[in-house]
Amino acid sequence: MRLMEPLGVDLNVIEPTALKRWGDFQTQHHRFTDYSSALGESANYTSSPFPCQSELNHKIALWTGDISVLQVDAVINPTNETMDDNSLTCQRIFARAGPGLQKEIYNEVKECRTGEVRTTQGHGLPARFIIHTVGPLYNTKYQTAAENTLHCCYRNVLQKAKELGLRSIALPVINSVRRNYPPNEGAHIALRTVRRFLEQYSDYISCIVFVLEPCDLGIYEVLLSLYFPRTPSEEENACWQLPTDIGGVDGEPQFPDRQIRIIDNPQHALHATDADEAVDLTSQLETSISLGDHAFTQMQGDLDRQRLLGERPLTDPLADLLKQMQHKERYERLLRRAKMEDLSEISGIGCLYQSGTDRQGRPVVVFVGKWFPANNMNLDKALLYLIQLLDPIVKGDYVIAYFHTLTTNNNYPSLNWLREVYNVLPYKYKKNLKHFYIVHPTFWTKMMTWWFTTFMAPAIKQKVHNLPGVEYLYEVMSPNELEIPAYITEYDMTINGLRYYHPDHSSQNST
Repeated sequence: MRLMEPLGVDLNVIEPTALKRWGDFQTQHHRFTDYSSALGESANYTSSPFPCQSELNHKIALWTGDISVLQVDAVINPTNETMDDNSLTCQRIFARAGPGLQKEIYNEVKECRTGEVRTTQGHGLPARFIIHTVGPLYNTKYQTAAENTLHCCYRNVLQKAKELGLRSIALPVINSVRRNYPPNEGAHIALRTVRRFLEQYSDYISCIVFVLEPCDLGIYEVLLSLYFPRTPSEEENACWQLPTDIGGVDGEPQFPDRQIRIIDNPQHALHATDADEAVDLTSQLETSISLGDHAFTQMQGDLDRQRLLGERPLTDPLADLLKQMQHKERYERLLRRAKMEDLSEISGIGCLYQSGTDRQGRPVVVFVGKWFPANNMNLDKALLYLIQLLDPIVKGDYVIAYFHTLTTNNNYPSLNWLREVYNVLPYKYKKNLKHFYIVHPTFWTKMMTWWFTTFMAPAIKQKVHNLPGVEYLYEVMSPNELEIPAYITEYDMTINGLRYYHPDHSSQNST
């Protein structure tokens, strides 16, 4: 109970001590090293940069409810520059805080710049303070700036809490999909920034509550085990699953290709024989790159785009053009076969079909995992049928809904086959795919999806969304447009109940 509580106790509050800590969640025992070794992959790290520390794990809690009921020292409010954002989190905070919050913002705070923080009283909230921050707009062309700004948001929030002597904070997702920020990429920055902060200042913080929407919960469950491993097995798996960029000492993004090393005398560069000839101004400029190795001097193109698509810098344009032509010719041969061969054996299975359109008018392709007999079918013909169905659809924007409901090991194709399919399909398949929804994913599915999109299919990584129930699809498409097997809805009702939205319900957040 905080000091100066008004007469009577509000029972509709949740204290951090009542929340389950990350260290108490059930751990998973799956190993990715076997899959990686089979594909010729090697671990990014010989030992995890984020070793298992049980005391840090006990400071992390997950909450998927209303942020305004948490009785913490401070709640974080992700807002916009004019501090009048209408997101669900903001609405909950303002509704419970009451008119006093709006008055304080209008009279004293007025605005908040992107990446900065502003602090107000909690007013009607159980929390003592509200720390407001503005996340960045995301554009692949300015990906570097967006990542740096998002890191600043999280770091500044944590620093402000430390300055005010706050022990517990409720931290929602600051990177907003409404500002086009990929949820997966934002979660990496959030978790490694929090981890590095706790490593330095754990004595100042007793609990950080990640306040998550259901669509973000699956992402955080997977990635938390990388940055806050609970067992030696999770720590070992992190060596394979952590990205190469794990940030600096504070979790800030690092871009080696953009660091600058300045020579004390340009003439020395002609005769230098060892690294001591250069003056390293890293401490002053917070960067350190040799200009001669910079991507610009090597004409490597847009590095942000290459990172997004998982491309390697081009060193031989002619060789790259030849490779593209070979891929195109191969796809065209497969397309001709798909149009000529009898694929009724595959189409009759009914595991892949188009089912109406979403609320933006984009065709929706449904894939039923349980009906895909991966171990008892001709996978070459399955690829041909996939091409036959999708080729006319992918000329424009489209959406895929994959139902993982009640799938078994017999439904899983090999990762080698999945990689082959991904490499065969032309760029238009990846570019025009707007969303890939995975309904009823298991923890194992989330882990494998993250691994596959990180190392094999980076172009679609930010487009993948895990949904815990069928009703979440109705945010983006009408129930009348979705045709799925009865067993899926029956299963959904057993785990989620009758919580389906009205057919005419639409979401302003769908894109």
